[in-house]
Amino acid sequence: MEINTATQSLAALAQETRLAIFRLLVEAGPEGLNAGAIAEAVGIPAATLSFHIAQLARAGLVGSRQESRFIYYSANYPAMDDLIAFLTDNCCQGKQCLPKTQKVASTAIRRQTSKSS
Repeated sequence: MEINTATQSLAALAQETRLAIFRLLVEAGPEGLNAGAIAEAVGIPAATLSFHIAQLARAGLVGSRQESRFIYYSANYPAMDDLIAFLTDNCCQGKQCLPKTQKVASTAIRRQTSKSS
């Protein structure tokens, strides 16, 4: 991941409402949620949701699909994975990391862990 891409992703997440939306979509899974459900869960009007979703989409963290008259948004898991790997790359100079960081120290480790779960 390029440092500019990481900066854009972190900037998009550096706002309380956008972070709440992203975490909600991560929890929702690959199917995502429709715009109305997101707005209701986060407690914001539709116009405000559109603004925040656009910021997350520009950073590549959220994708969308249309089903009939509804738009469903979902987290871009590969982008999230890349960001976490970028942030934890060479964590602790190869030594024992903090317990939570150790499990996500690299993309390869995270993928191994998710396959064995």
